[in-house]
Amino acid sequence: MEGTHIMLDAPVPFAPVVPPTPPILLSALLAREDLALRRIAGPTGRDTVIHWAHVSEMADPYPYLLGGELLLTAGVHVEPAAGTGPYFDGYVSRIVAAGGAALGFGLAPVHDTVPPALVAACDAHGLPLLEVPPRTTFSGVARAVWQLMAQARLAELRRVTEAQQSLAAAASRPDPVPSVLRQLAHRLTGWAVLYGPDGTDIASAGRPQAEEVRGALAGLAGVVRPVTSGGTPSAHTGRPAPSSATDSVRGSHLAAYALGAGQGFVLGVAAPERGPGDHTIVSVAAVLLSLLTGEHQSGTGAARSSALVRMLLGAAPEEVAPLLGTGRWVVVHARPDAQVPDTMAASALGAALGSALVDLADGVVRVLVPAEREPAPQPGWTLGASTAVTAADWPAADAQAARALARARATRVPLVRHGDRSGLTDLLPRDEADAHARALLAPIGAAPALTETLRTWLSLHGSWDRTAVALSVHRNTVRQRIARCAALLGTDLDDPDVRMELWFALRRA
Repeated sequence: MEGTHIMLDAPVPFAPVVPPTPPILLSALLAREDLALRRIAGPTGRDTVIHWAHVSEMADPYPYLLGGELLLTAGVHVEPAAGTGPYFDGYVSRIVAAGGAALGFGLAPVHDTVPPALVAACDAHGLPLLEVPPRTTFSGVARAVWQLMAQARLAELRRVTEAQQSLAAAASRPDPVPSVLRQLAHRLTGWAVLYGPDGTDIASAGRPQAEEVRGALAGLAGVVRPVTSGGTPSAHTGRPAPSSATDSVRGSHLAAYALGAGQGFVLGVAAPERGPGDHTIVSVAAVLLSLLTGEHQSGTGAARSSALVRMLLGAAPEEVAPLLGTGRWVVVHARPDAQVPDTMAASALGAALGSALVDLADGVVRVLVPAEREPAPQPGWTLGASTAVTAADWPAADAQAARALARARATRVPLVRHGDRSGLTDLLPRDEADAHARALLAPIGAAPALTETLRTWLSLHGSWDRTAVALSVHRNTVRQRIARCAALLGTDLDDPDVRMELWFALRRA
């Protein structure tokens, strides 16, 4: 596998925040005759992916770009003497550094032609440059981008829906595992294989693959395979195995998914290209194969049913937890980055995290994960994870995960774990610390909304906007609540000593 690149659910150097719609190709926008756009600079050997359109007349748009934009400008920021100086080289280099996908320059009312120095700079930095004619408005270009995205999104949803239906039908056939693999390979126009706990090829379907590709996919399966019930470690030692991994070999896109049953089964796929919706389709197949290979073989389904019945009959969680197979647990809260989750998406997330204990309510997926399977970031999801706890502390861990998810959404990171480090508060007698916290917070204790707003606001360093995102309220509501807290507590919340003491009290509360 020399010369290949393996991704193990690790962050990439540049990860633009993209809208919940599939990207479009720049060529599709250029094909719109009503826009009459013309490419006049930049690379032509490959197509460019556009995630959205953005208008800016800033001399340095870098701080305001998220990556993947078609940046539109009329050149208002261009000084008369900039046409022959280094201005455009710096301007274009900043756009490229911010991840901008292309630049559209509008003719009129400021410039009659695109400055030659701008054309040269775009050629030098490999940034596609479009000439926008006077009769084409920037809002018209942006509307066309969103129209193309909506069409692509509709096509993707239709394709995913049809694949879900066909995979579910295949799972109900007398030979469910081979049927699911055949249907998956057909949908991906590639090859699908199920590996057993010992790494053997149990069943496969689809286009035959070269020996090099088959060997690379088998190696990728070893990377994601967890420790089996027989104690054989996965090829990924030193830390928990990732739930999925991708690679590319000889023009084939490879992916391996550890099935959620925890028995060491792995689904591998090889396809000539990776299109929108492919990950969702494969995740659905992984969930179905997890059910087919896991529940009936391990008996965990019966154990979970027994645990549920005992809890309904009044047994304490710590009494029934041993039936679920582990002593310590992590609670994970998750929200998708795009549409509202459904039961299939929730099950797919549970399978990726290595647990079938999944709950979906109010747009949030909650997963109870064994502590030995440390949660990892999942593509398309924002996650908050609690510390590892015993069953008696499940409610507290649930609150930790909820706050961690709120912080992850507010700070736009894929995963936030609740901190479990010891601190100065642990050096104080617990009873005295708790009494001090209750006394300090007593004025707002009867208003849970105020307490939670203050906790979130302090955790996000007093950011109004991030707190509003985390609590799903308007920023003015945050300001009003914080002002109310300051009045009831009779203190100055701009004082760092006051903030420190309140944070201490909130951690004890």
